[in-house]
Amino acid sequence: MAGVSRVAAAVAALVAVLAIVLPIAQAQAPAPAPTSDGTSIDQGIAYVLMLVALVLTYLIHAADLSYSF
Repeated sequence: MAGVSRVAAAVAALVAVLAIVLPIAQAQAPAPAPTSDGTSIDQGIAYVLMLVALVLTYLIHAADLSYSF
């Protein structure tokens, strides 16, 4: 019967090792770093607003010139 207890102890040790190792093996990798920190989005919005201001300025000045003649 000593052989059975050794087998049972070996199986118990194997189960304990697997219970510890398997969750570690299935852990997810850390999330990748963001590709944009928001400054490029802010810069894009600034460019669009500057373009709108440029177009509005052109339209306002073009309207002023047409009335001066």
